[in-house]
Amino acid sequence: MSPSAPPGDAAGGRRIEPLDGPIDAVIRVPGSKSITNRALVAAAVADGTSVLDGVLFADDTEAMLDSLDRLGIGLDIDRDACRVTIVGTGGAVPPGPADLDARMSGTTARFLAPLLASGPGPYRLGASEPMLARPMGDGLDALARLGAAVDEQGQPGHLPVLIRAGRPAASNEVRLRADVSSQFVSGLLLSAPLRPHGLVVRLDGPIVSRPYLDLTVGVMAAFGVVVDQPDDRSYVVPPGPYRAARYRIEPDASAASYFFAAPAIAGGRVRVLGLGAGALQGDIRFVEVLEQMGAEVERGSDFTEVRATGSLRGVEADLTDFSDTAQTLATTAVFADGATSVTGIGFIRRKETDRVAAVVAELRRCGIDATEDPDGWTIHPGSPSPATIRTYDDHRMAMSFALLGLRASGITIADPGCVAKTFPAFWDTFESLRSGGNATMVERAE
Repeated sequence: MSPSAPPGDAAGGRRIEPLDGPIDAVIRVPGSKSITNRALVAAAVADGTSVLDGVLFADDTEAMLDSLDRLGIGLDIDRDACRVTIVGTGGAVPPGPADLDARMSGTTARFLAPLLASGPGPYRLGASEPMLARPMGDGLDALARLGAAVDEQGQPGHLPVLIRAGRPAASNEVRLRADVSSQFVSGLLLSAPLRPHGLVVRLDGPIVSRPYLDLTVGVMAAFGVVVDQPDDRSYVVPPGPYRAARYRIEPDASAASYFFAAPAIAGGRVRVLGLGAGALQGDIRFVEVLEQMGAEVERGSDFTEVRATGSLRGVEADLTDFSDTAQTLATTAVFADGATSVTGIGFIRRKETDRVAAVVAELRRCGIDATEDPDGWTIHPGSPSPATIRTYDDHRMAMSFALLGLRASGITIADPGCVAKTFPAFWDTFESLRSGGNATMVERAE
């Protein structure tokens, strides 16, 4: 399957100039999108006023903030300080009518839909065209089984929808496939404390991105709701409002993957601040794969550093649990001394684009031998030829393929502005690799 060409890719682009020496940089990346949107939901319906520090301000989180504002949630936003103060509702969803726009944000759509199903409504949940094409059926079906009134106003199983609380279901238990998107499960867990008797969620089938479920449970605990896990497929959520909290959001491990990969590709070392040995996000495991490929990794209490050793070897890697780093590994694998096979990521065909097909298509555009596999790809090393990389309106395509340009001449990234979805300052941070990174001198001294 070949992805269709995205609109606007023929016009403009960002040319990446190769580095003229090894990297020596200290980097700070913005806050985690995944944690930010989870914390915003919990704080919005908590009992009291919460303060979130380290908030990511990007398209996906702005979609959540705008939606909460449209619902009437009290927000005090300080973008300079990366802080949001939220006056919680004490366990209630403000009544509608409200017209919400998830834009292109999967987390916003899939976290808000179950939350809205707990309120009197009516709430219309729409999105931008690319998000309208992404599947919502499993999550919407689960809400209907729990008694919510869900009126699909477009293509079945997709946004837009009109949602309101309906007649409570006889059962306080719901089963959900776990092999489509962990976001559906996380959305149900986040909204479960608002139900009169809580909720039991049971998972069927292979579980993808389990660390994101662990992340959801961790954020819920920080706001006073402890989820019981009697087995590895069951989540028992008690009723009761979240408690307000002062909560710091750690840097985004998915965003950090590009900077961890940079020295492995181009030589030198990069230290990413704020992501240490105790990081919550599963995507920090990307550095384990770099270790297997031959890079050196140092983990401190508040940093992770990757150092080149002069060579990289191909690996076989199952990225089921941290698939957002798969594209980063794909471009890193180009510079290894043997083939790299990635498995466990068939479900990323349903992300912003068919990421499996897109990665293979763009590597081939660069003259790299790459093949699609049933649930991943196989990439053989080579010297990338000059090419303009199509990004398919996918931020991770732009950021991961920029890495090729650190060593190969003639790499241009089409539609570079798509990085604003999760990392608006990516290009400035990426260019700072040439000058020692974007951290302050005080942070470098530490």
